[in-house]
Amino acid sequence: MKNILLTSLIVLSFLVILEACQHKTEIVVPKTNPTDTTGNNPNPNPCDSNIVYFDKDILPILNSNCAMSGCHDAGTAAEGVVLNSYEKVMSTGKITPYNSNKSELYEVITETDPKKIMPPPPNAKLSAAQIALIAKWINQGAKKIDCNSSTCDSTNVTYTKQVSKMLNTYCVGCHNAASPSGNVLLDSYANAKQATLNGNVVGSVLGGTMPKGGNSLSACNKRILQLWAANACPQ
Repeated sequence: MKNILLTSLIVLSFLVILEACQHKTEIVVPKTNPTDTTGNNPNPNPCDSNIVYFDKDILPILNSNCAMSGCHDAGTAAEGVVLNSYEKVMSTGKITPYNSNKSELYEVITETDPKKIMPPPPNAKLSAAQIALIAKWINQGAKKIDCNSSTCDSTNVTYTKQVSKMLNTYCVGCHNAASPSGNVLLDSYANAKQATLNGNVVGSVLGGTMPKGGNSLSACNKRILQLWAANACPQ
């Protein structure tokens, strides 16, 4: 009996010592993205600031300044050039990938002869930033690369911070003093504010009729425009 009791005590002591020697490791579920505190999957295809994307960066410029009625939309197709889609730009715009200097599209937007420059007077010339963006896109191979933008800055929306850039990219080409489509001007803060408060902008954008002939604005841009209008269009 004593032997059985002694054996039981030895076994019990051994189990206690063994338990004490084991290190319990905390189970940590790794986050899919160190900056993602929600536990959701990270953006699988984020936009790269060094890459120019056709749909995001180039097409809005062309739609707003070139692919308009009387110029290079599908209906007019001036000189056989249509600039309202990637396929049409590549097949009719005489683009030489990786070489902007040998691309006719780049040549006409940098032309100094008023009889040859595009957009033609009295339309406004493309800005230096827009021209540089088109050149960079061509020199990167004039590719159609897609990406997903994961950020939408819709806090404290103002004309200077968000709205001006959006309107200049998507709208001003058709709504400036030289080309006041629908008698709507969006080429300055005062004009954009008046048109927006009059209800000429938000309804058209949300209804999908603007930008004309182009892609609908993103959900982010629509929200920015709505917030700007709701707050009486702060500058």
